[in-house]
Amino acid sequence: MKKRLTKIGILSLGLLLGLSFHSIAQTDTLSNGRSGIILGVGPQANLPLGSFKDAYKWSIGGSVQADFPIVKNDLYVVVNAGFNNFFGKDNNIVTATGSYSKDLQTLPVQAGLKYYFPTTNLYIQGTAGASFILDKSDVLASKSASFIYTPQIGYLFKLSKNNYLDVAVDFQGSSKIYDAGKSYNSLGLRVAYDFSL
Repeated sequence: MKKRLTKIGILSLGLLLGLSFHSIAQTDTLSNGRSGIILGVGPQANLPLGSFKDAYKWSIGGSVQADFPIVKNDLYVVVNAGFNNFFGKDNNIVTATGSYSKDLQTLPVQAGLKYYFPTTNLYIQGTAGASFILDKSDVLASKSASFIYTPQIGYLFKLSKNNYLDVAVDFQGSSKIYDAGKSYNSLGLRVAYDFSL
């Protein structure tokens, strides 16, 4: 499983880099047309990593994000909020009474920075914040929220004058939600529809 995730990550990174080199060759760059605040909404899927994958299979969710330009439309302050449902594995016993893993539902709220490389549509983004556990009692979590951080790399495809398709791969790391030491880390794919105001 780790080898498969590594291959997926390398292939995704290669695709994004290839697309960015293609965009450099174009005379009409996105950075010339991108302006103002950009809003985006879209689905996200995650694959659990480490010991987290012992209890959960994958997740589906979504997020809303706002990007505020601060330096020539290349550097943005970003804020986002979302929802994730991690599906529990039926065969993972988590209590002495024999109950099985239940879905873990989280509400991540983050802020950070996004940087577009000059004359390309390729960007890197880093955010941090809190992830609230919505079903704490069902999953027997020790805490109601955890600290999260999310480095991300993505590519913005221009659809029309003020509309874009944002495709990104990210890693989400968290602090522990159980006193026994279980945190939840995952590798994610986000596809969002973005529009500028």
